[in-house]
Amino acid sequence: MTLPEHEHHLAGGVDSHDESSDYLKKRQLKSGSAGWLLLAGLGVSYVISGDYSGWNFGLAEGGFGGLAIAAIVIAAMYLALVLGMAELSSSLPAAGGGYTFARRALGPWGGFATGTAILIEYSIAPAAIATFIGAYVESLDLFGITDGWWVYLVAYAFFIGIHLGGVGEALKVMFVITAIALVGLVIFAIAALTHFDAGNLTNIDPGDAAGASDFLPSGYMGIWSAIPFAIWFFLAVEGVPLAAEETANPEKNVPRGIIAAISVLLISCVTVLILTTAAGGASEMSESGNPLVEALGDGTAAKIVNYIGLAGLIASFFSIIYAYSRQLFALSRAGYLPPVLSVTNSRKAPTLALIVPGIIGFVLSLTGQGALLLNMAVFGAALSYVLMMVSHIVLRIREPEMPRPYRTPGGVVTTGFALVVAVIAVIATFLVDVKAASWCLVVFAAFMLYFGLYSRHRLVANSPDEEFAALAEAEEDVR
Repeated sequence: MTLPEHEHHLAGGVDSHDESSDYLKKRQLKSGSAGWLLLAGLGVSYVISGDYSGWNFGLAEGGFGGLAIAAIVIAAMYLALVLGMAELSSSLPAAGGGYTFARRALGPWGGFATGTAILIEYSIAPAAIATFIGAYVESLDLFGITDGWWVYLVAYAFFIGIHLGGVGEALKVMFVITAIALVGLVIFAIAALTHFDAGNLTNIDPGDAAGASDFLPSGYMGIWSAIPFAIWFFLAVEGVPLAAEETANPEKNVPRGIIAAISVLLISCVTVLILTTAAGGASEMSESGNPLVEALGDGTAAKIVNYIGLAGLIASFFSIIYAYSRQLFALSRAGYLPPVLSVTNSRKAPTLALIVPGIIGFVLSLTGQGALLLNMAVFGAALSYVLMMVSHIVLRIREPEMPRPYRTPGGVVTTGFALVVAVIAVIATFLVDVKAASWCLVVFAAFMLYFGLYSRHRLVANSPDEEFAALAEAEEDVR
C-alpha cells in the first residue's frame, strides 16, 4: 500500500487522509446483488425472530395491557423511523447506513457515535437470539442436545461460513428461510385461534403500583418498562440501508424494500401479541423461551411451529450477522476502527468484520441470559435511533436542496415523533435492567474514547462514506 497522498484537517480536531487505490480495491463489496424484494426479505429476516421469542418477557413487566400499549407506541415510532430512513438511504446510499447519515449531518463525532451504537446492537442481538435458538432446539430434543453452548457455537460457525461465501448466495438463503418462518406464523395463527380465550390476556394478578388493574397489572410504569420488549417486534429493520452498496439502483430499491418490510412486520406484531397471549395466558407466556409453541400445547401444530420457529430464529440470527459485518466494514474502511477489519476476501465478503463480532457474540451467548442480552441490544438500537432521527431533521433544515429521490411523508414532524419515542426507549432500558444498560454505556464510552485519542487522526477521506460528507462540506463552502 502506498503512503497517503493528501492530508485533510476537519472540524473538531479530526484529521483525515487519502488512501491509495489498492487500499480501496481490497475493501470492495459485490454491487448489484439485491433488488427491492430481497431487501424486503432482509428487513423481515432481521426481525422475525422477535415474533417467535423475546417480546413475551414484556408481559412480566407490564402485563398484556402494558405491553400492548407499548407495542402501539413503538410500532408508530418504527413506522416514522423507517419513513425517515427511506429518505436518508435514497440520498446517501452507502454501506455505512446510519453512520453514513449521521456523518453527513453531525460530523465525524456524530457519525462514529451512531455507528458505534448500531454496532453494539448488532453484535449483541445475535447472542440473545442464540439463546432462544438453544431453547427451541432443546424443546425439540434434537440430537439429544441439552446444553445450549454447542448450539451457539455451531450456529455462529455455520452461518458466518455461509456469509464468507458471498452476499448474493447469503441473501438468497436468508430469503428462503424467512419465507418458511412467515409460513410458520400463518400456521400458528390458524392453530392459536382454536385455543383463543380472552380471559388469558389478563390472568396476571395486579400489584399495588399506581394505575394497577387486570389490564395493567404493573400500573402505568409497566407500560414504560415493557417498551424494550415491544421493540423486539421490530428491532434491526433499520439495517436494510446497510445493503445499499450491494443493491441494484439503491436510491429506489432501498426505500421500497424497507417500507415493504415494516408493512409485513406491523401485521405480524399484532397477530403474535394477541394470539399467543390469548392462547397460552399472559402469566405463562411471560417466562417462556418458546412462547408460540407453549401457547399451542402438545399437538401437531405445536410441533410444526416449533420446527419452523427455529427457522425464524435462524433467519434473524443469519441476517443480523450480515448487518454487523457491514456496519463494522464501513467504520473500518473509513478509518474509525482498525482498517484490517474491512479487508474483503475473493468473494467480496469482509472476513474479519464477520468473524470478530461473531466471537464476541458467542462469548456473550454463553451467559444464557436472553432477556438481559435483549435489553442490551435495545439500548444500542434506541440510542442509534435518536442520532439517526436528529440527522434527518438536521439535513432537512441545513440541506433543503439535497437530492431526495424519496421524501418522508410529514417531514421533520414524522421523524421528530420517532426521536421523542426513541429517547423514552433509551431511558426505559435503564428501568428494566440498569446494570445491563450501564455496561452498554461503558462500552459506548470506551469506543468514543478510542476515537478521541486515536482514530480521529487517521480517517480515510476517500472512503465512500467520508466522500459523501466532504461533498456536502464543499458545497457549503461554495455557498
